[in-house]
Amino acid sequence: MNTCTDCLNRNTCASADKPMESYIRSLPLETAHHRVATQETKCGFGLQGVCCRLCANGPCRITPSAPRGICGASADTIVARNFLRAVAAGSGCYIHVVENTARQLKNTGLHKDKIRSEKALNHLADLLGVTGTDKYDLCVKVADAVLADLYRPEYEGMDLVEKLAYAPRVKKWKELGIMPGGAKGEVFNNIVKSSTNLSSDPVEMLVSCLRLGISTGLYGLQLTNLLNDVVLGDPVIRPAPVGMNVINPDYINILITGHQHSLFTYIQDRLLDEDVVAKAKAAGAKGFKLVGCTCVGQDLQLRGEHYTEIFDGHAGNNYISEAVLSCGAIDAVLSEFNCTLPGIETICDELKIKQICLDVVAKKANAEYIPFHYETRQADGDRIIDAVIDAYKARRGNVPMNLFPDHGNKNTLTGISEGSLKAFLGGSWKPLIDLIVAGKIKGLAGVVGCSSVAYGHDTLTAELTKELIAKDILVLTAGCSSGGLENIGLMTPEAAELAGPNLKAVCKELGIPPVLNFGPCLAIGRLEIVATEIAGELGVDLPQLPLVLSAAQWLEEQALADGAFALALGLPLHLGVPPFITGSKLVTKILTEDMVGLTGGKVIVDPDGKSAANQLEAIIEEKRKALNI
Repeated sequence: MNTCTDCLNRNTCASADKPMESYIRSLPLETAHHRVATQETKCGFGLQGVCCRLCANGPCRITPSAPRGICGASADTIVARNFLRAVAAGSGCYIHVVENTARQLKNTGLHKDKIRSEKALNHLADLLGVTGTDKYDLCVKVADAVLADLYRPEYEGMDLVEKLAYAPRVKKWKELGIMPGGAKGEVFNNIVKSSTNLSSDPVEMLVSCLRLGISTGLYGLQLTNLLNDVVLGDPVIRPAPVGMNVINPDYINILITGHQHSLFTYIQDRLLDEDVVAKAKAAGAKGFKLVGCTCVGQDLQLRGEHYTEIFDGHAGNNYISEAVLSCGAIDAVLSEFNCTLPGIETICDELKIKQICLDVVAKKANAEYIPFHYETRQADGDRIIDAVIDAYKARRGNVPMNLFPDHGNKNTLTGISEGSLKAFLGGSWKPLIDLIVAGKIKGLAGVVGCSSVAYGHDTLTAELTKELIAKDILVLTAGCSSGGLENIGLMTPEAAELAGPNLKAVCKELGIPPVLNFGPCLAIGRLEIVATEIAGELGVDLPQLPLVLSAAQWLEEQALADGAFALALGLPLHLGVPPFITGSKLVTKILTEDMVGLTGGKVIVDPDGKSAANQLEAIIEEKRKALNI
């Protein structure tokens, strides 16, 4: 389990992106794809979640002959506690992002800075029930409403949940007693709860995971996007290049990694100012370009229509970031959150690539941390830009180039959001609903989340996606997995040829691919908006929709928090790798069976793409039958 076929023979991990697999295999530098082979042996106790290292009596490992830890904790307690702690940590990451995003919006209002979408601002204000004297005051009031909710104590309910969530779900959550308190308080309380000799009730801890999932999804996922739309602009559907072909060596190239796009908006704009471009030209370059990588690159790609001068495209996801840097034409890495692999450190050292971190939570060992404060953004921004120029002058001509101009494609469909897709359909979800009712689209599958090298780089995700579209199931994606799928061409119009006959006909008529890219993992919140609006038009609850989810190659604790949100929404969730719970029959049973009777959702674990697609298709068929379609 959790291995990559023939890794030892290949010397690198297999990849769904075969050109990239060959490129990585030829690199003289080590990447995560090489390290898979050295980490083939996994800890069986860790895989099952039955290792506890919370106190000095341990680590305790549960076996049939030793069914309890020294303190007396059972496998059920240890597994649930480990799972809750992971979900709380993942939730904390997303809450950190939405907090910083709200602060950026507030500063935009206070300093009367650029607002790229007043339409998005007015929509968000209406949604939250906020009014202001002008657009800048409205930014402040919206941000304050969000921040006030985040900072409420855990025992005090969040005000905005009922304004953001689908009413039938809110009713169910109230019945189950899982309406969340203040988001930061929930994270704090559940970290405490999962500490030594505190909670030993596995059922209560799993219920707490659902509360964390709700605040994570509504705030960390849904609200972050809506806040960003105001400052960064609305997504616009367009074809765009993806892959390493986007890298132009004639420019000073900055690779961006993380999740907090709004943190560097000022720098992004500043790079186009005449005096800054003049500095680049004096150093021997034509100017500056941002190269997308990980989720922040997906987010920039999503809004790329607004940034064509500075953004050349999205190169790839987290697990090809090392390969992207190895091409030699990247001069700096600007990072502000996770999915920035520690493995880039040695490559940056070898190729003299400057690393700059904007948020200390993502500080890499050899990166320079430059706090980027709104009040001193011009001085901070110029300091960062000058450091990048110095790196360019020091390294260009002194490091080898290993470009890969044929990688990827030029016509991936991007810019899809709940707003742009609805507008494409004529301002209503009815055309999509009609296609589903008629059976031309059998159902919807959200293939979301991380990219990993479990089972190979994006291999399970790609296999599952191809199987689903062949069954006439339209796939909506969000996250690093999207970066892998777009680089292998599944988001080009030509990919319609891989779809089943009905979906293929729909795609050709509309000029769209059978896999629609909503962007970063944060855009899972956008998928939730699509689902709730469709459910609202049909007058049904979310679990009734012919809709399934898969995080086939989930990676991080954030993905577990996403998964808890999916379960709270009542949706079936497929995982290729079990989330370290199999050591507890109770926890496994609750998540894979009993959850259906509570929220309507459940976890499905299947490492085989074809088998998983068959299971998800069966669920969609069952939902269709119940709806009499």
